[in-house]
Amino acid sequence: MTKEALLFLLDRSEGYLSGSAICQRFGVTRAAVWKGVEALRQEGWEIESAPRRGYRLLSGPDRLRPGVLMGAGKVIGSHLECLDTISSTNDYIRERAWQGAPHGLVVTAEEQTGGRGRQGRSFQSPRGKGLYLSVLLRPRFQPLQAVSLTPWVAVAVCRALERLTPLRPSIKWTNDVLIEGKKVCGILTEMEMEGETASLQSVIIGIGVNVGSLPADFSPEVASVATSLAQHMDSPPTRIALARAILEELDQMYADFPHQHTAYLRQYRDRCTTPGNEVEVIFPQGTRRGFARCIDEEFRLVVAFEDGGVEPVSSGEVSLRGQGAL
Repeated sequence: MTKEALLFLLDRSEGYLSGSAICQRFGVTRAAVWKGVEALRQEGWEIESAPRRGYRLLSGPDRLRPGVLMGAGKVIGSHLECLDTISSTNDYIRERAWQGAPHGLVVTAEEQTGGRGRQGRSFQSPRGKGLYLSVLLRPRFQPLQAVSLTPWVAVAVCRALERLTPLRPSIKWTNDVLIEGKKVCGILTEMEMEGETASLQSVIIGIGVNVGSLPADFSPEVASVATSLAQHMDSPPTRIALARAILEELDQMYADFPHQHTAYLRQYRDRCTTPGNEVEVIFPQGTRRGFARCIDEEFRLVVAFEDGGVEPVSSGEVSLRGQGAL
């Protein structure tokens, strides 16, 4: 019996869980159960015990660990690693992928010292103030299909936020989730290809949600365009509750992909606020200005450029004119 298995059992139990039931579940003695409960108490978990009734979990620290996240997703989250401080969950999970880590692995961190966004930008990840996680997928579909995963993930994150809060998040094409026009979540999708065959080896999805961050937790330039759940709610959801909701929605999203294309496209269009705005599209070869018209059937942003061309944009960084790097 591990502490994580015991925590999982207590966390999922409604009311008291008898010591004998725990003994039977894990094939251990009552002394072993008592030691496990005491170990969890020492880590900050409030566990009530009552004669002839057993144990009941009352509360605990808002710290991500397998014992409180297991079971949130059947595929995504079927394997979990909850770490303390690392450079980047995406970088770490890529190394785990090279080592043969399984499909569905989720890695979380309490703090990132080198969190990354698109175009090499940093994603500031103060300790205990946000949800920082990455997912490893080993899909069997083609690379071109994988390109559209990012907007599907954005829809899943919005669904999770809407389940837990009264807020109505929106999406800036293609990967930023906003609240009242400021960024609350960034999504970074990275693909690994096999060199000789160009086959898709893995997809890594990184998600960072600002939960308890205050403006002082960010650098001045980031604070002007970023926000957090705590800045819009008196009592934001715990990081544990948010992680569970996001893993559940990601798991459903992956089960739906790609045959529920029409439903996710409709939801993405409903939430995306980029169409109808003047934009700057930053390509490797330079920046072009234009007007964002709509989202097409492949989740691409259709832009009428100032040079007269009307093109669907599937890559590159898009910023709204007058809103800096958002």
